[in-house]
Amino acid sequence: MEKWYGVSGLVLVLSLFFGVKGEPQVPCYFIFGDSLVDNGNNNELRSLARADYLPYGIDFANGPTGRFSNGRTTVDVIAELLGFDDYIPPYSTASGRQILGGVNYASAAAGIREETGQQLGARISFSGQVKNYQQTVQQVVNVLGDEDSAANYLRQCIYSIGLGSNDYLNNYFMPLYYSTGRQYSPEEYANSLIQEYTEQLQALYNYGARKFVLIGLGQIGCSPNELAQNSGDGRTCVERINAANRIFNNKLRGLVDQFNNANSDAKFIYINAYGIFQDITSNPAAYGNHTISCLQFDPNVIMY
Repeated sequence: MEKWYGVSGLVLVLSLFFGVKGEPQVPCYFIFGDSLVDNGNNNELRSLARADYLPYGIDFANGPTGRFSNGRTTVDVIAELLGFDDYIPPYSTASGRQILGGVNYASAAAGIREETGQQLGARISFSGQVKNYQQTVQQVVNVLGDEDSAANYLRQCIYSIGLGSNDYLNNYFMPLYYSTGRQYSPEEYANSLIQEYTEQLQALYNYGARKFVLIGLGQIGCSPNELAQNSGDGRTCVERINAANRIFNNKLRGLVDQFNNANSDAKFIYINAYGIFQDITSNPAAYGNHTISCLQFDPNVIMY
């Protein structure tokens, strides 16, 4: 039976799986994603998908930073639990030796497909995030002195990748703006996404990444936005959306197996976000009211 993990459990699994020890447990943490983990990369973009103003950050020590949250994001918490002294900086501001601790490339409204989220304005797609990482690698080479040193360093880092939600929310299930829902069946669309995902994973591998964490899609059909727009009673999850998400997740899980089998020098793990979400909503008392409140009112879950 497949296992799933909460944030604390995820950190423990990463530690055990990768065999990392000490504080910080890994030298660097690179993050690719969307608004769930964006911490400021969209702040200077011409985009509706920005969070550099109140009430975002109302409970964060530095106020609004570009995080689509009242406070910390999941990757902030994971960075703390991994032993980092500070949060991983966004690519837009990271510089100098700071990059040796890792970089956050995530961009709100971003997807695996290039056009995803375009109705919201500028954003940095998965391929754009990977290109930014490639620029960072060159900087790491310059800081450490040569390519071998950089390669040995980067192979110790954790690479967290969580994209795909917007490819459904802000593409496939948005027929007024996109034709993909008419062009592809859910199976065909998931195949298309996985093909592009594969290309970006290979590019990351080619540029030194060896420890990958691939995060599946949550229950997008249960998000407040979808409940408000597509649920008959405003409370029942939209099954056609969740069904499409499960198809993608199953293929992503298969991709993890594929890469593990093909690359003995690398490790890939799959995080069952769908199961995590399902357990939280099914057993809220086990997590406390604060957890459920954050989940239900997080603006990421609503739009970006």
